[in-house]
This record gives sequence, structure tokens and C-alpha cells, in this order.
Amino acid sequence: MLDSLLYSRIQFGANISFHILFPTISIALGWFLFYFKIQHNRTGLDYWQEAYQFWIKIFALTFALGVVSGITMSFQFGTNWPGYMETVGNIAGPLLAYEVLTAFFLEATFLGVMLFGAKRVSPAMHTLATFLVAFGTSLSAFWIIVLNSWMQTPQGFTMIDGRAHAVDWLAIVFNPSMPYRLSHMILASFLTVSFFLAGISAYRYLRNSRSQANLLVMKLALTVAMVLIPIQIMLGDQHGLNTLHYQPAKLAAMEGIWKSGPGVPAVIFAIPNQQTHTNDYEVSIPKLASLYLTHSWNGEVKGLNEFGDKIPPVAPVFFAFRIMVGVGVLMLLFSWLGRWQLRQNRPLPKLMAKGLVLMTFSGWIAVLAGWYVTEIGRQPYLVTGVLTTAQAATTLPTSMVFSSLFAYLTLYVGLLCAYIWVVFYLARQADDKENSSAQLEKKSDPTWSPSGT
Repeated sequence: MLDSLLYSRIQFGANISFHILFPTISIALGWFLFYFKIQHNRTGLDYWQEAYQFWIKIFALTFALGVVSGITMSFQFGTNWPGYMETVGNIAGPLLAYEVLTAFFLEATFLGVMLFGAKRVSPAMHTLATFLVAFGTSLSAFWIIVLNSWMQTPQGFTMIDGRAHAVDWLAIVFNPSMPYRLSHMILASFLTVSFFLAGISAYRYLRNSRSQANLLVMKLALTVAMVLIPIQIMLGDQHGLNTLHYQPAKLAAMEGIWKSGPGVPAVIFAIPNQQTHTNDYEVSIPKLASLYLTHSWNGEVKGLNEFGDKIPPVAPVFFAFRIMVGVGVLMLLFSWLGRWQLRQNRPLPKLMAKGLVLMTFSGWIAVLAGWYVTEIGRQPYLVTGVLTTAQAATTLPTSMVFSSLFAYLTLYVGLLCAYIWVVFYLARQADDKENSSAQLEKKSDPTWSPSGT
């Protein structure tokens, strides 16, 4: 039997894994919708309005699941992690409240205008509502990333009687890792949505949809991905350097580095062995890790052995980091090749279209892997150097934690399957509507007959 601490960690991990899927889509999809709206207002082309009307349904569905899963996740601060709010609630509480007051209400209010107000308010007001919802999703991400970053690199506080008290809110909000995490997450959202849009559009394309709106969305999505992935790679490098400075144990786990020293090799593949503090079946390139971490072939890098027992579970961090990078490389290849094949209005090869369908949710995989690196890599701390995970965990019986974990997992698997099914159902429904309209147009043509004569 596992203990309450491990069950609580698994349960919170399952909750955050499920929840983050939906804000990751809604953050960037809101801005794509705003772009569709601006293009329609500017050009008057119905193609952009058609794209807006299709994707706003998916946005609303995504937003709803994000809200539901976010609420259940917040309950766990009290049920599974009472020591967290007791110790750092003076900082975490206001930041979570800012997210609700400045972002959530903004999104929820104007989403109604987006969905039901197109014929009830002016075009300018409808466009403004779309902007405010997109802005609200980004503002929500800002506050959540601020809190998470503060937990990774805490500053601007003092401990009094075992509790954290804020002394400098600017230092808390703009903590050392926040700019890197926020920009990395925003770009990750745009890349996730780019492949989401391209994948669903490719699915419709394979079903013989030749909707101009569908083709425009596919081209736009691949173009955005093609441009942003190189930027994300450069930003990721800067984020890694920030982690090396402020969380060297996490960085060492990501790279599979056990021994400190100059000229550290880059481990391409290995199976980290935490018992022996070595890597089994290691494949590495000499001195390369020192080069990209310190920008010197002989740069000094701290290994995991420097940190005693204050190191994270190495294997999950090590492999999650490589999954994130691997998926990123696949996204780079698909975006560049796919956009090149769509140049000058050329038809998309079926093989590429099928590949894009397979890549529809690739952003989810990369984001989850990245978050596992971030969160597992922080262990054994919940707030680095301030509060360990064990200190914050619940004292509830193991059976109670396990039963709630089982209920969450069952519900989340069902909801995730339902979400994916509904997304593809909406795509098929749009195609059926398009085909019905085409048939009506043919029948209204006096030269048309069923025999084709």
C-alpha cells in the first residue's frame, strides 16, 4: 500500500494534468478568434466569419471544462495540502484571488456576448468582447504563472512564526523565473493551438471538405507554428540557464548529471539509477552539456551528488524533458514541411494531412511533459527552500485519499474522451452542413440534374 502523501501527489498531479489541457487551448484560441474577427471586419469576407463561428463552439467547450477542473483542483489545497495554505497562504491566497477577480470574471462575462450577442450588439462591441475574453485568458495565465514561479524561485517575503508574510509584492510578482515561465507557457499555448487547428482542419480536409475557411485556418496555424517554434527553442535555452542558476538540482536531473565538474557531457539517452547515482546504458556527447549550459566547453556544472537527499525523482524528470524536446522537434518538422506543401494554393498530400491529424494533440503531450519537468523537478520542495511536500501533506487516512483519487481518475478519463469525441463530431457536423449547402446550390441551378446531363 502507498501512503497518503504519495496518493495526494498522484491526485494533484492528475488534477493539474487534466486541468492544464484546457487553459493551454483557451489562452491562444481566444487570440486566434480575435484575429478571425479582425480579418472579417477588415475584409468583409465570409470565410473568416465561418472560421470564427466554428471555432468559438470549441472555445466555449474548452473554457467550460477548464473552469470545472480548476475549481476541483483548488479544493485540494484544503483537503490534501492543508500545510500549504497554512504556511504560504498569505501570498498564495491573494494571487489566486487576483486571478479570479481580474481574469475569470472578465472571461465569463464577455464569453456570453461572444456566443449570443453577435446579432444583439454592434460589430465593434462584439469584437471588443472577443478581445476582452482573449485578454482575460492571458491575464488568468499571468497570475497562475506568477504563483507557480514564486513557488519555484521565492523572494519578497519573510518568515514569521513559521508563516510567510509578503514584504515586497513587486518582488513576489516579478520573481526571477516568472518572465521565462510566462513567455514559455504563452508560446506553448500558441503552438498547442496551432497544431490543434491544423489537425482538425486536416481531418476535415481528408473528409473532402474544401471550405475556404478550413484551408485558411490550416495555413494560418502552420504559419504561426513555423514562426514560433524557433523562438520557443531560443526561449527554452534562456529558461534553462535561469534554472541552472536558481534550481541547479532540477537542471542536473533534466540532464542526467550526477558528478560535478568541468566539461560535462550531454546525455542523449540513459536510464538514471537513483540508487547507485549513475546512468545505465548511457549514450552521451563529451563536453556538450557544458557548452550549451555555460557557453564554454569546460564550464563547471553541478551534479546531483552535490545536493545530498534534496534531489527530485531523477528518471521522471529526465525522460519528461526528452519527451518535451522530441515532440518539439516533430512539431518543427511538420510545420515547416506542411506549410511548404501548401504554398501557392497547392493541395495538401494525404500523407501529410494524416500526419497533421496524428499531431492534433501533440501540444498537450509537450506541455504535460514540460510541466512534469517543472513540478517533479522541484521536489522534495513544494516551495523551494521554504516548505517541503511532506510538511504540507494531509493527515487524512490513506483509504480516503485513494477513494477520491479513483473517483477523479474515472471522471477525468470520461470527460477527456468526451471532449475529444465532441471536437471531432463538431468537425463532421460542419462538413455535413457544408455538403448540404453545396447540394442545395446545385439543385437550385437550372442546368443541374441528378444524372449529370
